[in-house]
Amino acid sequence: MDNMNSILGTGLSGLVGSRVVDLLGKTYTFQNLDLTTSVDITNEDQVLRAFESSDAPAVIHMAAFTNATKAWEDRGNKDGVCYKVNVVGTENIAKAAQKTGKQMIHVSTAFVFDGEKDGMYTEEDTVHPVEWYGETKALAEEAVQNMCDNWVIFRIDQPFRGDVYEKKADTTHKLITGIKNRTLYPQFTDHWFSPTIIEDFAGVLDWAIQTHASGIYHATSGIKVSDYDYACMINDALHLGGDITQGSLTEYLKTTQRPYQRNTAMNSKKLQETANIAFTPLEQAIAQIQ
Repeated sequence: MDNMNSILGTGLSGLVGSRVVDLLGKTYTFQNLDLTTSVDITNEDQVLRAFESSDAPAVIHMAAFTNATKAWEDRGNKDGVCYKVNVVGTENIAKAAQKTGKQMIHVSTAFVFDGEKDGMYTEEDTVHPVEWYGETKALAEEAVQNMCDNWVIFRIDQPFRGDVYEKKADTTHKLITGIKNRTLYPQFTDHWFSPTIIEDFAGVLDWAIQTHASGIYHATSGIKVSDYDYACMINDALHLGGDITQGSLTEYLKTTQRPYQRNTAMNSKKLQETANIAFTPLEQAIAQIQ
């Protein structure tokens, strides 16, 4: 019999996962699947044994290789860590979830899109990655949909948390540090995204578990903002008194061979209407950052 209070998870010690555990730890007991618990997600047998020994009804798969620059350097290499973690690891999780009848909750990314759309991406837009990280994440989404009957995919973008994560600063905290130290590089006015508030995302995951949600959802603040405007928003909301200067992605792309999506902003209307969750206004979430 399933234990509704027990949840399997990958990436639970990471930037997003550790905050999710903090916020939902009173509701669920999380079983972490990583090397510290003798589970290598790229090892199919280890993953299946962990699933078969667990009475959890669902798995939240957050583990991923997310360094897009390093991924690009290893592009096309199916023996590389990016492909093994993002694709092979996801395939193993998906197969084990299907075999043991567990719900597969998969966390993906806006990088599955090419960034050429003027408006915000919706769940109906065609996946078209332009670099290796995005390609591996698109393949992971495909694996989840093809290998599982019971799945839900949440795409997030530039997630940030309200507290400090000592192991790795999120983009928002990096901007805060740069503004405070007066070391912030010029911010692109021609690149847009829609940050994900991790505290809100934890509530989304809780909803998915409780309702056995299915399908693809964009789980972001739903606000399209340029790098420059976002830095200004942070500067104003936290009263940092910094001097934000403008930069150009178009000019930057002349100095690098790596593709770079101009726009990863995603519309979260479908999720907000389906889950009926009150998302925190972006400026308010920034103002509450520690």
